[in-house]
Amino acid sequence: MSRQSLSSPSAMLGTMRLTWFSEKSLSLMLLLLALLLLLVGLALPLMTMLSKSVQDASGQWIGLANFIDYFTTPALSRSIFQSFFVAMTTTLIVVSCAFLCAYGITRTRMLGKKLFRVLALLPILAPSLLPAISLVYLFGNQGYMKGLLGDQSIYGPIGIIMGMCFWIFPHALMILTTAMANSDARLYEAARALKTPSWRTFLTLTLPGVRYGLISCAFVVFTLAITDFGVPAVIGGHYNVLATDIYRQVVGQQNFQMGAVVSVVLLIPAVLAFIADRWVQKKQQASLTSRAVPYQPESRPWIDGFFTVFCFAMVGIILLVIGTAIYASLIQFWPYNLSWTLQHYQFSGLAGGGWEAWSNSLKMAFSVALIGTLFIFTTAWMIEKTRDFAPLRQSLHLMAMLPMAVPGMVLGLAYIFFFNHPLNPLNILYGTLALLVLNTLVHFYTVCHITSITALKQLDREFESVGASLKVPFWKTYRRVTLPVSLPAVLDISVYLFVNAMTTVSAVIFLYGPETRMASVAVLHLDEAGYFAQAAAMAVLILLTSLVVKLLHALGSHLLLSRGQAWRQA
Repeated sequence: MSRQSLSSPSAMLGTMRLTWFSEKSLSLMLLLLALLLLLVGLALPLMTMLSKSVQDASGQWIGLANFIDYFTTPALSRSIFQSFFVAMTTTLIVVSCAFLCAYGITRTRMLGKKLFRVLALLPILAPSLLPAISLVYLFGNQGYMKGLLGDQSIYGPIGIIMGMCFWIFPHALMILTTAMANSDARLYEAARALKTPSWRTFLTLTLPGVRYGLISCAFVVFTLAITDFGVPAVIGGHYNVLATDIYRQVVGQQNFQMGAVVSVVLLIPAVLAFIADRWVQKKQQASLTSRAVPYQPESRPWIDGFFTVFCFAMVGIILLVIGTAIYASLIQFWPYNLSWTLQHYQFSGLAGGGWEAWSNSLKMAFSVALIGTLFIFTTAWMIEKTRDFAPLRQSLHLMAMLPMAVPGMVLGLAYIFFFNHPLNPLNILYGTLALLVLNTLVHFYTVCHITSITALKQLDREFESVGASLKVPFWKTYRRVTLPVSLPAVLDISVYLFVNAMTTVSAVIFLYGPETRMASVAVLHLDEAGYFAQAAAMAVLILLTSLVVKLLHALGSHLLLSRGQAWRQA
């Protein structure tokens, strides 16, 4: 073939069509792959669990008989009221305290803001079992602060609420701090010019400005409180809640049908809270315009002093709980032999799995962080930046938002019904590390997806348009432009997935095998076996691991961004 024929318009047009066809095929393949993962990892297991709730032990359809049995059994149905009581009380306490702390950070000149924000986020790095263990050492039968509770026992609703407040507080603080960070100083200047009292300015400007963030925070806290398993499992005593009911029905009594019923009951409030939160966020409007003046708090010595004391009192409680867990892991035998030792970190011959469990968690966390970050961000990019297959992209975006509404216990039980079925070809995954990675990735998918979409929306579509006009394949534009520019969000997603994979209990409690026991599950088993100091040691080990990775992430982010994204600096 001659050179002229190769450069002819028809040949060039054929090459363009081939490139367009290959790009479109690759785009379709990636979208279908993401949809397949969410179908296999979320939709199909949930459908299987729902079907199990209306079947008997032999698999025969019995309609709502299981639900009738559940609601007519007082010992079981009482858990619904108790779960709502714990969740509502926790929500009231956490949102109130987090609101005051967020106000102190954003609207006052309190001392040590940066130090407070760092220390206040420490509970996120620990499993929810850690505060429960610490509270036993603080207020249990041998606790050194037992007298503060009087005749009340820490084993029950008091302990559950205290443990959940510790664990959930950082989540609420981050939401409310973000909600209160942006405000227009001109409104407050006008209020001062009109000599409006401070309390009226607070009621007419501050509260209305953060109402959507406040409502969204309440829904998030309520969902976390009603679905948590770790705290009530350790310190709940005979006070049953829905999450522990699922565990007892499945593990204790092998009653999988009733476990499915309780899962459906637990799923309903979580889904309703998720829908309400989505509706509230859609109603929210921009409160900061292009003409707005950033709010700078003025010096008010008494107010600044009050919030400094209050915020660091909260930090003091956080450090007391974490310090108690560390102290319990380093002494011989509480409270009779208080000499120092490291023997509790040996974990040799104990029921929890020891260092092998920690190693499994490390492998799973790194796998989730690596695979999940690449997969979730790429999928979000396909949804946000491509233009073909609009119905498929919209369906995928909807599917990506659903995992946030599914509690970890429910998802784990659904995986048992789906992946452990003998006729399912994916049965070979059951009990393997790969299934734990899939479960954890799906469980924490939504937050990472929202983070990716938010970061991608900040990029002008001109990047893709210029690449297309220059005949550059879209994957090269993604690799050379989109991914490097979005590196801060990518790094945040990776550390978020790692920390949550290390600390999660409810999502993996039903899915580990003899060779894949997780460190967070080992904490629960050590506590159940009576090895309280070893359980505290394992919880502290998870905290230290997450903290080290978080520090490495901060250092790595600083080095990568200072070298590769110096253009971001002024």
